[in-house]
Amino acid sequence: MTTPLPSIGGTAVGVPGRSGTGAAARLRRGRETDARWVRPAFFALLAATALLYLWNLSASGYANSFYSAAAQAGSESWKAFFFGSSDAANSITVDKPPASLWPMALSVRLFGLGSWQILVPEVVMGVATVGVLYAAVRRRFAPAAGLIAGAVLALTPVAVLMFRFNNPDALLALLMTVTVYCVLRALEDARTKWLVWAGVAVGLAFLTKTLQAFLILSPLALVYAVCAPTPLRRRLGQLGLAGLAVVVFGGWWVAIVELWPVSSRPYIGGSQNNSFLELTFGYNGLGRINGEETGSVGGGGGGGWGETGIDRLFAGNIGGQIAWLLPAALLLLVAGLVLTGRAHRADTARAAFLVWGGSLLTTAGVFSFMAGIFHEYYTVALAPYIAALVGMGAAMLWEERAKPVRSALLAGTVALTAWWSYVLLGRSADYLPWLRTAVLIGGLVSAAALLPAGRAGRRSALAAAWLGIVVSLAGPAAYSLTTVGEGHAGSIVTAGPAVAGSRGGPGGGGPGGFANGDGGAGTWPPGAQGAGPGAAQPPAGAGQGRPRGQGGQGPMPGGFPGRGEGGGARGAGGGMGGLLGGADVGAEAEATLKQDADAYTWVAAAVGSQNAGSYQLATGAPVMAIGGFNGSDPSPTLARFKQYVADGRIHYFIGGEGAGGGPGGPGGNTSSAVADWVQETFTQVTVGGATLYDLTAEK
Repeated sequence: MTTPLPSIGGTAVGVPGRSGTGAAARLRRGRETDARWVRPAFFALLAATALLYLWNLSASGYANSFYSAAAQAGSESWKAFFFGSSDAANSITVDKPPASLWPMALSVRLFGLGSWQILVPEVVMGVATVGVLYAAVRRRFAPAAGLIAGAVLALTPVAVLMFRFNNPDALLALLMTVTVYCVLRALEDARTKWLVWAGVAVGLAFLTKTLQAFLILSPLALVYAVCAPTPLRRRLGQLGLAGLAVVVFGGWWVAIVELWPVSSRPYIGGSQNNSFLELTFGYNGLGRINGEETGSVGGGGGGGWGETGIDRLFAGNIGGQIAWLLPAALLLLVAGLVLTGRAHRADTARAAFLVWGGSLLTTAGVFSFMAGIFHEYYTVALAPYIAALVGMGAAMLWEERAKPVRSALLAGTVALTAWWSYVLLGRSADYLPWLRTAVLIGGLVSAAALLPAGRAGRRSALAAAWLGIVVSLAGPAAYSLTTVGEGHAGSIVTAGPAVAGSRGGPGGGGPGGFANGDGGAGTWPPGAQGAGPGAAQPPAGAGQGRPRGQGGQGPMPGGFPGRGEGGGARGAGGGMGGLLGGADVGAEAEATLKQDADAYTWVAAAVGSQNAGSYQLATGAPVMAIGGFNGSDPSPTLARFKQYVADGRIHYFIGGEGAGGGPGGPGGNTSSAVADWVQETFTQVTVGGATLYDLTAEK
């Protein structure tokens, strides 16, 4: 037996109607029972999202050169494409599985190397995520619920940032949203195929950002095991098939990599033993939880990654990335569960609250207390869950507004959101003070008007509701416009204006951390002392954090300010130099490296993937990243590097004296040993501000 899917908001919900007019007509028209405005409003939402995300896109240049260089490598070598190598000569991989690189690499292969070719696939993922979220919410709730959810997601500042940036988080957010959609479809009538498709999405998400994909598995599996409208034995069998799909679609690549002869594949970046399994369960796995990340720039025990605690997601700069509607989502989650508390076990409305709410709570809990590497932009994973809960909860309370308690909850949610927006906007000195005041006043007016909404006329109630929506989205919308008005580059990026008191660790401006993209003080690598001979130095030209040719971004139209004087692409990590932000490669250095480039396997080698990636993108030729991203991977060994040089496979070495050697792990001294040997053996020359060593000419 399946549970009927009742009407919410006067519109039948469940499986869309089938009129026999064809898929194209159904796509254009939507459900037969929908009002005529529904489908045009949905298309307008997608179009507005695309326009927002495409605006000023090229300001970020290659964004994160670490991943852009890998995409460029994958566009030239199918082997590099498969492994996710940093260079087309396959010296080392990035420190993630390669799924997020594949769309970018295919785009570059088809359309050539450029900023748009790198970043447009991320925009497509963002628009697709909004579309899937709308579809997931709309299946069980009124059209307005889906539209509100989509708008909340589209205007979440960290979502605006990451769907215009080339980190793996954009694809991860899309796949997690697809996973929840498929589970909700399975919960409607217990069809096995939808649960298997959910497993496929999780498997692909694992190939995007490893174990983070599994954070929502426990609530999804538990809700299905309890709520699916089919006997328990069948439910458990279906979950087993879904688990098998996760293993197959997430494990096939891992199996190939682990079985591939080590001598003929690139080194697994981020690992200390050249093992993807070690990377998965160590640096990218348990190390993120307990802070014991061998080879990390922050060291063990969560050093420098910010304070943990239940308020982490609300504090400092993190709050402005994701938390605008987080209090509202939590309140509406409770309200939704209370309102559906007496429903049948298989009620799909309650299941939807449990699925989205469980995903939010488990992911937020891990982010709040993880002691290892944590950056503000990780919180984009929460955006679809928050948006869904806001859309569903607001729609349900609106339909129940005739009851005083329901209208009071709706009014209280608007008032709470307005007050919280007032707080968040106040964390940035001199940032749109008029908006802060207007949001608070508008929110209180809307809340007061919503209290008697059940007794007021429909037109008056709608006006109050619209005011509440506008007020609730005004703060994140302002942050989003500021975000699209400037470029972002490097490894650590944040949305909106600069905020004091961030708790995100390096890149978050917290105590002992590096400033949040503003060029704060610090040494490279951490712990380096002085600048004398043998001291670790940032590679020449590194830490610029600005794509080549990009000038400052002025204020946004309408008076929305940029993030700093002169703008430019932000978030490169300042004092971390080539570790967290790429180099600004000069024309003279580029021309020098290009000479006789075809005669070498690697036109150059440099410590750290950001630094190497910048030169690789500038020259279009492979540049070896010694030590991987952090400079702390034991690849290549000094003996192997010497052999490469003896064989005439590397032309230049780029970097300062003794540069290299990230903290922790057996590979911590490998890059330093290579750099020291180069310094002792070859003559240093300065070309256009870059320090080069010609490895074909000894002293």
